[in-house]
Amino acid sequence: MRNKLLFILLICSSCTVQHINKSITNSDVFNQGHLGFMVVDPIKDKVLVDINSDKYFIPASNTKLFTFYTSYTVLGDSLVNGLNYLEKGDSLIFWGTGDPSLLHPDLKNTVALEFLKGQDKKLYLLDNFDQVDAFGSGWSWDWYNAYYAAERSALPVYGNIVRFAKSEGDSAFAIYPPRFESAMELTKPRGNSSSSFRRDHLQNKFKYFVTSEATDKRFETDIPFITSADFAAQLLSEELNREVTVIKNPQYQNEEPKKLQTAAADSIYAQMMKISDNFLAEQLLLLVSDQLDNKLSTSDAIAYAKENLLTDLPDEPIWVDGSGLSSKNMFTPRSIIALLAKIRTEVPMEKIMAYFPAGGESGTIRNYYHSDEGQPPYIYAKTGTLSMSNALSGYLLTKSGKALHFSCLMNNYAISGNELKNELTKVLYYMHDKY
Repeated sequence: MRNKLLFILLICSSCTVQHINKSITNSDVFNQGHLGFMVVDPIKDKVLVDINSDKYFIPASNTKLFTFYTSYTVLGDSLVNGLNYLEKGDSLIFWGTGDPSLLHPDLKNTVALEFLKGQDKKLYLLDNFDQVDAFGSGWSWDWYNAYYAAERSALPVYGNIVRFAKSEGDSAFAIYPPRFESAMELTKPRGNSSSSFRRDHLQNKFKYFVTSEATDKRFETDIPFITSADFAAQLLSEELNREVTVIKNPQYQNEEPKKLQTAAADSIYAQMMKISDNFLAEQLLLLVSDQLDNKLSTSDAIAYAKENLLTDLPDEPIWVDGSGLSSKNMFTPRSIIALLAKIRTEVPMEKIMAYFPAGGESGTIRNYYHSDEGQPPYIYAKTGTLSMSNALSGYLLTKSGKALHFSCLMNNYAISGNELKNELTKVLYYMHDKY
């Protein structure tokens, strides 16, 4: 009787897997572009879906899975090193580690600021900004006004952005930090938009308009500003109400600095993963590089990860930035599946649930992949969106208590992202319900 029951369960499971594969291969939506899809039952070590899993795809923000794993492995989950410094007589010489948290409008970390305030020494900012390119390889020049392409830098202040925000019912918007109020110029509305904020391409001057239709609505817009060592020193001087002098002496960087711990890595990971924050992803790789050899280099951090952490992946990652903004990044679904297995082994599930967007509940998938009413999320996964690239990879919890690993990479679709998400929802929910 027991053997007969086991046989029936195996037949049912096989039918479920066949139905899943047929629903994908026969989909009028998925057949309109290039699809890479893999689903694995890690307990049974069984591949349930395998469609082009060995082919390279542009992953968009699925790249952040690699950034997260590298950062978590190297930096841990406690405090990051937010400032390097040397004490020389009556002078404190300090420089950036890439820490994005200093006065960031969401992270609101002031540890480095309070440390500098408490100094009775003269303050000198060592210029190591030339170690970091403001934009990543393959980024588009016309993203300069978009938050998703905020400038990378050695020592970010305010997250390298200006935030324009208004609460519902307020007649005026607030500017953070307020020091940019003098850089604002009122302009005329364009088209049907109710509000607009644009920075000049080559200088920190902003034009804006907010129509009367927008006065009762809430909005929040982040616009990157142009930064440099001199500008970072100016911002710090204003906050400290004392002079911060920029010096250029690379020799100091050859000395072993003291390191000031600042922000909780946990909070940076969660913000980066849940809302797919490109700036935080880029800065995390700089923090990794600083941790490794006191130098800021995205390429060095990636090279270290590939040589020391990711050699067991089935296909070598083609990886150039931390965020996935570059279309030069390319990964295979089966390598992402292998990475998800490594994350699951090394990161507690409660932390994965805290870091990853949750279907129908939080982050970039709060409006998608809803669970049955009253039930907890069944999808914890990282999204990815670029022109002609859409991705979702992570963990799928089934009603029978299994945790499946899946990666779906979709490239070159001339249809909307919503159509792809709706089609993927059908497949993922069926697995959740039946497997």
